[in-house]
Amino acid sequence: MKQLFPLAPRYRLDDESPWLEGIDPARYYWIAVNGDRTLKVAIPGLNVCSLDEWKQKIRLFRAMQPEEQMRIERTTCFCTIHCISENCFAVASVVNGAPVWHLFDQETLESLLRTSHPDWVCAPKDLELWREMLALSWQQSAVA
Repeated sequence: MKQLFPLAPRYRLDDESPWLEGIDPARYYWIAVNGDRTLKVAIPGLNVCSLDEWKQKIRLFRAMQPEEQMRIERTTCFCTIHCISENCFAVASVVNGAPVWHLFDQETLESLLRTSHPDWVCAPKDLELWREMLALSWQQSAVA
């Protein structure tokens, strides 16, 4: 039986460790867990179709209260933002088979969500992250 070993790294914009690897064109947030570049995860980010939808989602995030959740739906996956306290939010993922909650302050998580703006364009270096995700998806077997 596997024992759970939950980690709770906390990320801030002014963090000394370089935790944000980049944000690819599909709005996946690539994070180096605890600043360890050998432990990268791609968290599905917010993706909207219009400026009005973007404004609505940002307002929804800003209005979150402790114990509330905001689900981000993607075509093939989803992500849930949990409001832990006034300035602490968690996004769950799996790292090396173990559940992990990535903790963010409000400013940091909102800055990630703002990249869902329809006019946002990723940095040229982050295109490689997108290619990496595509390569990983080709290695998975198709569901019959």
